[in-house]
Amino acid sequence: MRIYADRPAVALRQLLTDLLVLAWVYAWVRAAMWLHDLVQGFAAPGRQVETAGAGMADNLAAAGGRVGRLPIVGDELTAPFHRAAEAARALADAGRAQQEAVADAALALSLGIAALPLAVVLLGWLPWRLRWMRRAGAAAALREAPAGRELLALRALAGQPLRRLSALGPDLVGRWRAGDPATVEALAGLELQTLGLRPRP
Repeated sequence: MRIYADRPAVALRQLLTDLLVLAWVYAWVRAAMWLHDLVQGFAAPGRQVETAGAGMADNLAAAGGRVGRLPIVGDELTAPFHRAAEAARALADAGRAQQEAVADAALALSLGIAALPLAVVLLGWLPWRLRWMRRAGAAAALREAPAGRELLALRALAGQPLRRLSALGPDLVGRWRAGDPATVEALAGLELQTLGLRPRP
């Protein structure tokens, strides 16, 4: 499998395209990370509420425990402290839930902003690039043998634009059927040129 073409102009174009695609992916990943961090910043109030609620609940529970040790009235006085501690724990849970909601939103938004650009690369550019690599690798292997060059010539006859075929002269098919070496070489060279490969390595 070949990664880049033999011809410098084609290879340079492929290299620049690859670098642009990598820069495109990097830019969108960075944008998604930035958006994730930005949205995560909205979780700060939830953290403060959770910390405050948890601290209040602990203090109220401790105070209720101390009041409960008082003789005679201790058991009756602890109930309000326990209810207040339960309310403080509910406040802490609400702060925790708010943080989880913000984290989910941050993840969804960051994935959403990166999904379309990455899909363009994975479904558009990458298959096209891999297809060229397979075709160029197979063509490079075929150009080494006479039978392979005949196959390349046949591929050129079947797939090249008519204007390029007509530029090779009259009765092209007749000359190819007769096995004219110059015609086979010209057709094989045309197919290799389309892939950015030289006629000979």
